[in-house]
Amino acid sequence: MSEGTLRSEEPADPEFDHPALLYQGLDAYLDGVGSFVRAGLEAGEPVLVAVPRPRLGPLRERLGDTAGAVDFADMAELGRNPGRILAALREFADRHTTGRSRLVGEPIWPQRSPAEVREATRHEALINLAFRRRPVSILCPYDTAGLAPRVVEDARRTHPTMLQGGKRCTSVGYTAPAQVCADCDTALPQPQRFQRLGFTAGELAAVRGWLDHRLAASGLDRGRRRDLVLAVGEATGNSVAHGGGGGELRVWSEGGAVVAEVRDSGRLGDLLAGRRRPGLASAEGGRGLWMIHQLCDLVEVRAGHDGLVLRMHMDIGPAAARS
Repeated sequence: MSEGTLRSEEPADPEFDHPALLYQGLDAYLDGVGSFVRAGLEAGEPVLVAVPRPRLGPLRERLGDTAGAVDFADMAELGRNPGRILAALREFADRHTTGRSRLVGEPIWPQRSPAEVREATRHEALINLAFRRRPVSILCPYDTAGLAPRVVEDARRTHPTMLQGGKRCTSVGYTAPAQVCADCDTALPQPQRFQRLGFTAGELAAVRGWLDHRLAASGLDRGRRRDLVLAVGEATGNSVAHGGGGGELRVWSEGGAVVAEVRDSGRLGDLLAGRRRPGLASAEGGRGLWMIHQLCDLVEVRAGHDGLVLRMHMDIGPAAARS
């Protein structure tokens, strides 16, 4: 969609603000993000900046003495798995309930894999559900020189407002979050070789033992093996409880990662399931899915007519940074 499709009207939600910053070059990045952050600080708003580490130093330098009032996070660490970014943003906003919160989140950068970009796009759409009618401003920078045109096009679909060249416009390409999430449910590429195991109620301990045995020669260290077994245990438990009483586990190696996939006949009734830390005494659903997102380096979710697929990736080698 061309710049000519942008209009000057403001988004319909007067409380929630979710602009995408389209930029080229470091100076434009620092100008756009710096202006957004300074406006929040001048208004007395709490500010969180979560961007990839190479951007953190230049931003601190541009903000000067005011940088001390900002919470900074490395998005490559916090958002290694895009499925856990939203929980971190919500927790920051929930800690500051007396006024407007201001956040910068850059979930997509040129080094992201296609699978990560797709899940980050899903995350961007879900922001619009999670913060609807809340006094929160979230700026998301997009490098138009380094990202594929389709990624920038999707930014127009997931953000009600666009910022480019110092101008603020409403995106007529904005699309309902549920539709964007459905569009993200593309067919997953199938591995050439994998091991599989069907399971039903009463067999979950045996499933965990079967998986742990196969992971012993995978190259994962003991801690990461434990985390993947725990994540799969949560996924298979959900299959038994909510996915028709059972399902199928598949395991294989892919590049520098081990992948475990759980398939069942369930449905994802709540698009935000697993995107918020559940309280200890909360009856809110999504506890298992939230834990899966926290444990894994990437979680691909596919909610189709024939059931639910959770594809969980765990990197081999030095432990990937986690939030």
